[in-house]
Amino acid sequence: MNQLIAFCGLDCAKCDAYIATQANDEQAKQRVIEKWRVEYNSPNLSLADATCDGCTLVSGRHGGYCGQCPIRACGVSHNVANCAHCADYNACDKLADFFKLVPDARVRLDQVRSTL
Repeated sequence: MNQLIAFCGLDCAKCDAYIATQANDEQAKQRVIEKWRVEYNSPNLSLADATCDGCTLVSGRHGGYCGQCPIRACGVSHNVANCAHCADYNACDKLADFFKLVPDARVRLDQVRSTL
């Protein structure tokens, strides 16, 4: 499977919501929502929250958190493919906090950065 690296370093191509959206599979999106309602203690999530074409697209369908994500907002404002392409990458507090939660995201972005 190809990678689609989000601004933060998550791999959208491995995200259940992204996969279900690209397959136009409403039942799979419903399963994602049911899982996320429990995982994130968010009982009000809807199918729209699991409809996503990847956060790096400026326009298009974005999952529920994309509109609130400070890392995505920063990446869009800097007009970069993802945060690995940003001059402030190594000094970014937003990413540092996120990497504590998802260390694999840093690994992916470091890999991208090493090819630039």
